[in-house]
Amino acid sequence: MATSLARISKRRITSAVSSNLIRRYFAAEAVAVATTETPKPKSQVTPSPDRVKWDYRGQRQIIPLGQWLPKVAVDAYVAPNVVLAGQVTVWDGSSVWNGAVLRGDLNKITVGFCSNVQERCVVHAAWSSPTGLPAQTLIDRYVTVGAYSLLRSCTIEPECIIGQHSILMEGSLVETRSILEAGSVLPPGRRIPSGELWGGNPARFIRTLTNEETLEIPKLAVAINHLSGDYFSEFLPYSTIYLEVEKFKKSLGIAV
Repeated sequence: MATSLARISKRRITSAVSSNLIRRYFAAEAVAVATTETPKPKSQVTPSPDRVKWDYRGQRQIIPLGQWLPKVAVDAYVAPNVVLAGQVTVWDGSSVWNGAVLRGDLNKITVGFCSNVQERCVVHAAWSSPTGLPAQTLIDRYVTVGAYSLLRSCTIEPECIIGQHSILMEGSLVETRSILEAGSVLPPGRRIPSGELWGGNPARFIRTLTNEETLEIPKLAVAINHLSGDYFSEFLPYSTIYLEVEKFKKSLGIAV
């Protein structure tokens, strides 16, 4: 009995020693391989210095519809994310600011000399007006249209201010040297006489403008025109997409 127990204990000691030796052997081999193997160099892509970063979201600034192509004067400022569609004309010195949409798919839209349509405005025109007046949307010269306003088949005569978040419905008319307060709604066919201040929902007469107030209306439009010139100088008159086209042709072996 004692002899058999001695044999079993001897076998266990021998197997434990051999397993420790095997572990040490493989650990030493792993360390040797790690120290002798040269690390693989990481591949790094160096961008070309003449590469132009483009935004491929696909928004188009000028959208022709059939035979109608939006017309923008040379010195008019139209922000990059503005949408002009169809029968839209933007005259000299005027400006259309970020996020505005001028949709002339049904009738004409005109932005006159030194006028401005500010951020997130929506200008549309219907086929016809229920009042029998012209259904086109006309924004005459020296007009300031505040941000987030909605204009549809209305007429705004020269030297007017439309407050932000205002709504002008079909056939409405704002006569020269008038002001519509912010957040006002001008119902279809409603007329604001010359030299008056209106406001509310629906818009009502508030008071007559003073001579000093009427003189400040075109000054505001001119000031915004000067401000748009600073933005206009930041954009090239022509696109630089030709750089990407030439680079792509060279990669295909096509002579440029």
